[in-house]
Amino acid sequence: MLEDPFGFAFLRIVFALIMLAIASVWDLWKREVSDLLWIGFAIIAVILIFLEPNILITLENIGISLIIAPLAIVLWRFGMFGGADALGLMVLSALAPHATFSNGIITPFSTLTNAAILSTAPLFANIIRNLVAISQHNNIFEGFKETRLKKVIAMFVGYKARNPRYSFSIEKTEGNDKKLDFALHHAENAEFCTTSNTWVTPGIPYMLYIAAGFVVQLFFGDIIFNTFRIV
Repeated sequence: MLEDPFGFAFLRIVFALIMLAIASVWDLWKREVSDLLWIGFAIIAVILIFLEPNILITLENIGISLIIAPLAIVLWRFGMFGGADALGLMVLSALAPHATFSNGIITPFSTLTNAAILSTAPLFANIIRNLVAISQHNNIFEGFKETRLKKVIAMFVGYKARNPRYSFSIEKTEGNDKKLDFALHHAENAEFCTTSNTWVTPGIPYMLYIAAGFVVQLFFGDIIFNTFRIV
């Protein structure tokens, strides 16, 4: 919990929220975030270090928080999310280490784990969308030769889009039959689907989940640890 809610810790949180807000809007609009944003806020993070009354404690907190850096780089290299997301997490760790207003448990990984949990939200939106389509007697799997299990999975991970935008195709054609394709899409190299009436999975910018994960960290802490603690 913050010991000086109106001091440097609070100021760091304000800068972090501004950075994440700009990055989220930028990512939604352009589907990319300029490195200038991260450079600018990294400079702010460095300046704040020298303005802190206790530089050594601040450096220690930042060092512990930056444990997230290697994991962020690995996830980026494997295409789990983009380079902007990795840079954003690292700058965030330096800008607002261990930031929270709650008494809940937080770790250097709290923002990332919170983001991962929040990223499952589209699964529920997809299943509702597909159940509504089925209730309206739409044959959403017309032309598909697939098992019932794969169709159920598809209803969670995607939907049939008339005019897909910023989404990735999860269907392919084998001969005269349509098939579902659940192969992972590289966050930076995969191309968005432009074919109409295609099963797709939404390509929601992960930066939105990171921003939301940080907000949850501020007011609740780490979702996993604190949920288990409450239970």
